Amino acid sequence: MKETSVLCLLFLISLLSCTTNQARLTVSPSSSQFFEGDVVSLSCEEDDSSAGWTLRRNTTDGLRTQCGDGWGKPAGSFCKIRYMYPWDDGVYWCGSREGPISNMVNLTVTGGSVILQSPVLPVMEGDDVTLLCKTKTTPSNLPAAFYKDGSLIRKQPTGHMTIQHVSRSDEGLYKCDISGHGESPSSWITVTGDTLTCLCFCSFQHSQCDDNLMTVFALFKGNTPPHLHLHPHLHLHPHLLLHPPLHPPPQLPHLHPPLHLHPPPQLSDLHPPLYIHPAPQLHPPSHPHPLPTNLH
Repeated sequence: MKETSVLCLLFLISLLSCTTNQARLTVSPSSSQFFEGDVVSLSCEEDDSSAGWTLRRNTTDGLRTQCGDGWGKPAGSFCKIRYMYPWDDGVYWCGSREGPISNMVNLTVTGGSVILQSPVLPVMEGDDVTLLCKTKTTPSNLPAAFYKDGSLIRKQPTGHMTIQHVSRSDEGLYKCDISGHGESPSSWITVTGDTLTCLCFCSFQHSQCDDNLMTVFALFKGNTPPHLHLHPHLHLHPHLLLHPPLHPPPQLPHLHPPLHLHPPPQLSDLHPPLYIHPAPQLHPPSHPHPLPTNLH
């Protein structure tokens, strides 16, 4: 029982530690594809400016450089590219002197006449996603055909398509085509988010372990960072802290439901960091609670 509580506590603390020293790369306008000549701004968003975040990229020709080395105009953790060229194709990220890096984004620049505007960052399960097929010189409301993994999925009369309540099955390689203008490059759309269930058997007889564990749960439920989606994408169940304890105590391999960590939760986007100092003092309820009969 004590071992189970400690494992859950360590796991939750590891979630908290993931919130620190992380930057988030944002792209404006928010798209993964651009026309040659477009203006693009990139920024590293992070509270701790002392980390010294710098925009870096690895282009398709194999060159790894940072903003200002032949491309872009740097200003602290901000970088502006005044004219996008096809050779600006590549993977972009934020790096720091201490070593950590941000999320990575893949940007595509085309000299063609059609692009697909799609989310540059991963999309959360359950969200709606709108794809826009647009040309460089004509209005962006022309009829367009949309493809996923090479297969036609929909034809739209106004050039945009909305995928409602996206799921993992919507993840894939997308492109579009406008008759008489051509086809866009392909871009990968990532769908992320899953249910994380932690089942912890605890007893107030082990006051130090349980009070600390309840503190972590309470902080997660009551002070959720804006980029941590607890519902419906990430669930932590504080009501699973059981009192009184079960006899005999359950062994970790036999917990049901088990600790689900597949696929692993994406925690690199947590911001700002969540601090626990000093920890609030939580007290056990005056009356024992029975074991829940319906665990979700």
